[in-house]
Amino acid sequence: MWVSRLVIVVLCAIALSGCLRSYPLPLEPVDVEAPYRLDAGDKLRVVVFGQEGLSNSYSVDSSGRVTLPLIGAVPARSATTAELAGAIAARLRQGFIREPHVAVEVEAYRPFFVLGEVTTPGQFPYVPHMSVENAVAIAGGFTPRALRGPVAIDRRIDGALARGSVPLSYPVRPGDTIVVAERWF
Repeated sequence: MWVSRLVIVVLCAIALSGCLRSYPLPLEPVDVEAPYRLDAGDKLRVVVFGQEGLSNSYSVDSSGRVTLPLIGAVPARSATTAELAGAIAARLRQGFIREPHVAVEVEAYRPFFVLGEVTTPGQFPYVPHMSVENAVAIAGGFTPRALRGPVAIDRRIDGALARGSVPLSYPVRPGDTIVVAERWF
């Protein structure tokens, strides 16, 4: 009799273990001093000095490019604003402008997302130097059922999606998806 109960308990424990979320090791620490890398969804202000027709706001499209008049699409994904300015200047130098001076700045960062046990899950505008705790506060805070410990975060790193369990003090980057789990008790 006790053997059959033990078997049932073991089988229940095995079945319930499949319900638990498991994440790989925490993501690498973010270097907050590293230059910002552009990606789809970023809105940029491009200024070509002396060329009012080229100076405008542009968005990085889903393929990771910025399309400007005269020169067409310029790759922007994973580039810094300085690298993109150099690429635009190099294209303009090829028969359009003798010595172009180009400046690129981020006008609006791509959004981040908060899902799970928060009051208002959804998409939110990114604010520089934000932590996971700040992001949860922007999403209305934790619900009463929320696990208030480490949260899951999904982030694109070199084109691949990485998921990790991080503390509330972990820095958020544009495009991150934060998932707040439900607590059991």
